Amino acid sequence: MLLKDKVALVTGAGTGIGEAIARRFAEEGACVFLFDRDAESNCRVAASIGAAGGWAEAITGDVRRADDLAGLVEAARARFGRIDVLVNNAGIFPRQPFLEITDEQWDEMQDVNLKSMFRLSQLALKAMMAARAGKIVNISSVTFFLGVGNLAHYTASKGGVIGLTRSLARAAGPYNVHVNCVTPGFVQTESEVRFVNDDEARKMVADQCLARRITPLDVARVCQFLACELSDGMTGQCLNVDGGWVMH
Repeated sequence: MLLKDKVALVTGAGTGIGEAIARRFAEEGACVFLFDRDAESNCRVAASIGAAGGWAEAITGDVRRADDLAGLVEAARARFGRIDVLVNNAGIFPRQPFLEITDEQWDEMQDVNLKSMFRLSQLALKAMMAARAGKIVNISSVTFFLGVGNLAHYTASKGGVIGLTRSLARAAGPYNVHVNCVTPGFVQTESEVRFVNDDEARKMVADQCLARRITPLDVARVCQFLACELSDGMTGQCLNVDGGWVMH
């Protein structure tokens, strides 16, 4: 029970990596607030966690809306008086050739994948600084280290997440708040069928050191490590969870 009685916020918790993080945290004893714009999926995950004996509350909202993010933080503080862990996971992944990316598509990508982390981290950090304790885990992507075609707007946003992580670690360190980043590789999620066919999947696995698919649970376990006392000596770091695809 590495996260026993910790109060954790997880964005994008209705599916995929976010769902796995929320479930893993609850299994380790955390009280988890799930935030997602898909109310049905979010409530389903929260109910499932509760049925398994964990504590979870689903809050519907859009990470692009400042008021929704403020409501998430206020819900946690009203119920428990503190926030111990924040996982900034929510993100979008639309592919688009560089010359076809519109201003609107670029702005939406940055708003969802990067600006939301800036806003929510500001809100949560205030509570963590007052308590002089806290863990912030940001989800980026190994595409930043690779440079992937048709994903310029996505890769730029995920590079921004790494920069935000490092700068925030400097600012938050004096208050005993740890800020780290996870950079997943090719993860087997429900939504990948919209972007990757079987041949592409086989080629990506062939580029890894480990000849298997990386799962959301693989990512969730590393987030658990960064959220608990086992990582108390770390801040400002990026950890790849990609089966050995990228090394840096």
